Amino acid sequence: MEGKAYTPDEVAQLFQISKHTVYELIKRGELQAFKVGNKMRIEHEEIERYKENTKAPAKKIQVEQPDTYTSLPIRLSGSHDFLVEHFVKQTSKDLHLQIQPTYIGSLEGLMMLYRGQSDIAAMHLLDPASQEYNLPFIHQLFVYESILVQRFVSREQGFIVAKGNPKRITTFADLTRKDVQFVNRQKGAGTRFLFDSMLSNHGINPSDINGYMNEEWNHLSTASYISRGMADVAFGIQSAASHLGLDFIPIAKEQFDLVFRFTDENKKNLNELIHYLQSDSFKNSLTDLEGYDISELGKVIYKTAKMEETF
Repeated sequence: MEGKAYTPDEVAQLFQISKHTVYELIKRGELQAFKVGNKMRIEHEEIERYKENTKAPAKKIQVEQPDTYTSLPIRLSGSHDFLVEHFVKQTSKDLHLQIQPTYIGSLEGLMMLYRGQSDIAAMHLLDPASQEYNLPFIHQLFVYESILVQRFVSREQGFIVAKGNPKRITTFADLTRKDVQFVNRQKGAGTRFLFDSMLSNHGINPSDINGYMNEEWNHLSTASYISRGMADVAFGIQSAASHLGLDFIPIAKEQFDLVFRFTDENKKNLNELIHYLQSDSFKNSLTDLEGYDISELGKVIYKTAKMEETF
């Protein structure tokens, strides 16, 4: 067979995949091909090389060792925050527990927890009806599951503007001025929930704000629009403004919580994380606290009936 060249159709039959998949492998550079006229060909040696590269590695017997990762990573989903980043790193250092974060916004993070796709949700969702953070959404979704909610921090939310506030932006009404360009957070973000609620309270139509539909996915990228002169104002947390040397006008204080969903597989690690958040060791590791209040850090604020039996 050496020296033979195959067509994409023949390769598809060899691997029992579609011809489109073969072309996709060629396009991504995973399978090398050459052209004869306008026809694609793949050499036999290249097919053997690809087969070797895609072979599943032989299973190795793993021996548990102390002070190493001895279990599956803990999956965290939800809102991005600088102190959450610190928590992830500090947990690895102090507890030798690996947390894999997915920063996709409060609402989607909570839905991932509901679907069993994560173990912890990081959230700060304001319920417009009750003006209460987080718990109304948790009550709606979780009834029979083992859920525990722990206070993480309180944060200052407000207007992020350029140094010196050259446009003199101080109120929500200023956002409707024709000379003001806004940058928003994505739908489902806790900051977007709060911002939209406050617009409603002030009787402001979002369509009157230039840039309302211009969305970013985390606080730092949103604030960077201001630092680069691409927008005049954003609504976000004080720490993002501080990171980029921008000015901040405080508007509201919000509650940022961690929601733990217990299973037989993760309960040992989650219990360890909950106690760690209550420890002086973790509190003393927090240094950059501008815009944060950690007075309730680690406080258990809610647990389902099922958790009352086990925690």
